[in-house]
Amino acid sequence: MKAFKPINNVRDIRKKLGLNQIEFWSQVGVTQSGGSRYEAGRNIPKPVRELVRLVHVEQLELARLNKTDIEIAELLKSSHPDIYQQLKQKVEDK
Repeated sequence: MKAFKPINNVRDIRKKLGLNQIEFWSQVGVTQSGGSRYEAGRNIPKPVRELVRLVHVEQLELARLNKTDIEIAELLKSSHPDIYQQLKQKVEDK
């Protein structure tokens, strides 16, 4: 399985997105003051780091995600990899 790129500097990610701390951190359930501490160098817990990656790097809208969709994607990927790859390519070409 391919590993995700590590998140080294969340402040850089936030600045590239043009978001203030409240806008950035509230999308992953972290207060502005908590986010400020992470940006200042405090260790980010793995679940928070992964939420940052999913929401701000992978641009996943958590409100649109549900367990059934993930299970369908996994089933399609394992049962019909050719169709899965075709659909994936269409999404990436958008």
